[in-house]
Amino acid sequence: MAQSKAGSGTAPPAGLRVLFLGGSGVISAGSVARAAALGFNVTVLNRGVSARRPVPAGVEHLVADVRDPGAVRHVLGRRTFDVVADFLTFTATQAASAVELFAGRCRQYIFISSASAYQKPPASLPITESTPLRNPFWQYARDKIACEDVFTAAYRELGFPVAVVRPSHTYDATRLPLLFGWTDVHRMRAGLPVVVHGDGTSLWTLTHTADFAVGFVGLFALDAAVGGSFTITSDEVLPWDAVYRTVAAAAGVDDVRLVHVASDTIAAQAPELGPGLLGDKSHSVIFDNSKIKGLVPGFRARIPYSEGARQIMAWHIGHPEARVVDPVHMALSDRLGAL
Repeated sequence: MAQSKAGSGTAPPAGLRVLFLGGSGVISAGSVARAAALGFNVTVLNRGVSARRPVPAGVEHLVADVRDPGAVRHVLGRRTFDVVADFLTFTATQAASAVELFAGRCRQYIFISSASAYQKPPASLPITESTPLRNPFWQYARDKIACEDVFTAAYRELGFPVAVVRPSHTYDATRLPLLFGWTDVHRMRAGLPVVVHGDGTSLWTLTHTADFAVGFVGLFALDAAVGGSFTITSDEVLPWDAVYRTVAAAAGVDDVRLVHVASDTIAAQAPELGPGLLGDKSHSVIFDNSKIKGLVPGFRARIPYSEGARQIMAWHIGHPEARVVDPVHMALSDRLGAL
């Protein structure tokens, strides 16, 4: 791997062999595209069921279910990689399987965890990599913490070359950050009340997938990254009211009617929304990105959410099948707005 020192700017070689486990999701697809554009030898391994974010031209696509180690071994054969980027591990059992499968097969293994793993509510801001990992509200976050424990133990005991990356709310043009997605845009345009959790003043960080990719791919093959953990987010921080108003402006709505409802109340009315709200979005989050910037000097989030919201609206205009107005969400919005 590149003998890099933090801040040196040493770049990995163009012919780097990189395997993405996943590669078609909101976060991973942007990183696949960047790695390919930089001339890396990129392979994507997934089940091949997603058509929304196709594999870029020139990228090798292997089809296998990562939950089936035998199938993965079959498609990989005896191949090894400089970097494996794991976007598909969500439980400790899956993490243990990944260690067994890729030990000795890669020189660097990057596990994508989640910033939701950081202490909730946070005892202090900004959140750094040394912030404790604890989330009593959301099983998803607790499972990611358990994954990190498995990988960290493998690094300490076996020398498994893992690095941990913790993204927060990362989006692309297909993904609205609103509570009820396109239904909220419909309500904005119709002049109907739109529900915002809390009082709308809690702070949130939205990161474009193309910006995340700069920091993420910048870690590839860096010796200094192995054994470490890295938060990769934008430095732009917005109150939730501003997030909604930014989307409204992109949708051509000048005067949006926002109704504030306590997160606990929303969770009581819609239990499926509770973990993500109480375990993440209801808390103000400000992240310190100095660690990733020190190791990847070229990383800086350049796409403000105002531009991202315009991209989202343009994509949805071109994809009418995504402009779904959900009657359940309409009724729930009406009910919550009347409380």
